[in-house]
Amino acid sequence: MKPPYEITSKILKLVASISQKTGEVNAKYLVQQNPKLRKQNQIKTIHSSLSIEGNTLSEQQVTAIIENKRVAGPEKDIREVLNALEVYKSLNNFNYTSEKDFLKAHQLLMNSLVVKAGIYRKEGVGIVKGAKLEHVAPPYENVPFLMKDLFAYVKDKTELTLIKSCVFHYEMEFIHPFTDGNGRMGRLWQTAILMSEYPLFEFLPFETLISKNQHQYYNALSTSDKEGKSTTFIEFMLGIIDLSLNDLLETSFRKLNETQRIEFFIEKHAGSFTRKQYMQNYQDISTATASRDLKNGVEKGLIEKVGDKKNTVYRKR
Repeated sequence: MKPPYEITSKILKLVASISQKTGEVNAKYLVQQNPKLRKQNQIKTIHSSLSIEGNTLSEQQVTAIIENKRVAGPEKDIREVLNALEVYKSLNNFNYTSEKDFLKAHQLLMNSLVVKAGIYRKEGVGIVKGAKLEHVAPPYENVPFLMKDLFAYVKDKTELTLIKSCVFHYEMEFIHPFTDGNGRMGRLWQTAILMSEYPLFEFLPFETLISKNQHQYYNALSTSDKEGKSTTFIEFMLGIIDLSLNDLLETSFRKLNETQRIEFFIEKHAGSFTRKQYMQNYQDISTATASRDLKNGVEKGLIEKVGDKKNTVYRKR
């Protein structure tokens, strides 16, 4: 059965905006950035997703753990980071339509943190905020059937991936299939669903914006619970994704220096190329800047210059 939601004008506008921006990101090769920048985005994703769940480690501490350095902090928090790193390393290997892979991801994510990682709960649960019972999850006996229905829904290829990812995130949170780790699994699996069509989401840390807007995040979940449909949550999550793409587009090129621009270009460009072709990739830079980039690339031994004046071409060393 298809989960209940409505397509509003806000949802349509956000889908159009996100589609346009993902196209722009791909056109500018931002998703193919060097390993250093991809690593930084993955660190932000892990740190933000865990901090939403109460992890106390800073982004610097998360970075240190990933670099195999000693960190002083709660053992549980360090274990959460190590587990998350293991899961995100395997993200490309998970099939988002596979319930078996979903359970395997939870097992990795919650290894040594809960007794029965990777197994659906066998008890009733409720979500308490302060002194208030915010949400009573469906009876545990219903969880296997509800999750099977949800995975049947995500296999529906007529559904837009952007919307499907939000619906899965909300419905999984509503079902609350595990004793612990539901929030991080909802965000992880939304990423897995998005990656199936948009590879850039592997490195887009939209969890950072969720972390900064936790109150609105939980409000959107609560409102959708009361309305009996995920419309409000879809609007919220698409808004977060749209803002994350904005941040990527606005800050990525400002962060690139002349050496990084050359490195990113030659990583994906085979064969020789001209200054004009280089500028077509970086449309925001001037002719003078392009010339300086190419001169710098030659001096650093990244590329070599062949020919002179109008006949000049460059190629990777």
